[in-house]
Amino acid sequence: MSSLEKQLYKQVEVKSNQKTDFGVGTKAYRGFSTVNNTGKFVLYDIELIKQDIINHFHIRQGEKISDPEFGTIIWDILFEPLTEPLKDAIVANVSNIVNLDPRVQVNNIIVDQYESGIQVEVSLLFLPYNISEQLRFQFDEKAGLLSA
Repeated sequence: MSSLEKQLYKQVEVKSNQKTDFGVGTKAYRGFSTVNNTGKFVLYDIELIKQDIINHFHIRQGEKISDPEFGTIIWDILFEPLTEPLKDAIVANVSNIVNLDPRVQVNNIIVDQYESGIQVEVSLLFLPYNISEQLRFQFDEKAGLLSA
């Protein structure tokens, strides 16, 4: 091998397939939504992450043909008595759903009844931005999913 070939091998750089560490301001997420009522068609960053999570909660577990484990169990248990084992199952399901998204981390989940359904409060940490926020989902027997 000639010295020129050896120098070329030294200049070759092999990039890793490892995920990039989320530092503050290193990623910008862009997507769109046709379901929100804010008048924005394009969503960015935290708003996009929240909309992705909300979309996941609109799907009943078993509805997605290619992945029967995808979705939430809450739609199937709305009319059941909210016992402690059922609350634990909801917490586990919500935790699994949110943890599917690598951009967030669950800090706390509170499940409770409200007027005509189940209310789930999730405290999230948005990893790329190091911002915590609380989302409230109300699964209503009559009105569907309400998020605040």
